[in-house]
Amino acid sequence: MRRVESFDVSEVVIDRQRARLEVTFDDGFLASLPLDVVRRSCPCATCRGRREQGQEAWTPRPGAPDPGVVGAELSGAWGLSIQWSDGHDTGIYPWASLRRWAEHA
Repeated sequence: MRRVESFDVSEVVIDRQRARLEVTFDDGFLASLPLDVVRRSCPCATCRGRREQGQEAWTPRPGAPDPGVVGAELSGAWGLSIQWSDGHDTGIYPWASLRRWAEHA
């Protein structure tokens, strides 16, 4: 049987100036991740499929800026849905994944 991890989050900040996503967990842990890393790690089926085929989930166009966050909203109590400036908006980022990525960064 797989153990499901549950994380309570007290604050979510998208710092557009520093291009970072910051998630503060109730135990005090701060997950601070660069937005380009978050975009490249999108957990949606399309992006995951591209990575499984050895491709980048997102490839910047030459000379184009990294995508920024247009909007974000909570997805139930377990994650964050992000709308990116490149039009992508299907990924839901679970708190457990964001925390794990930050712990292993």
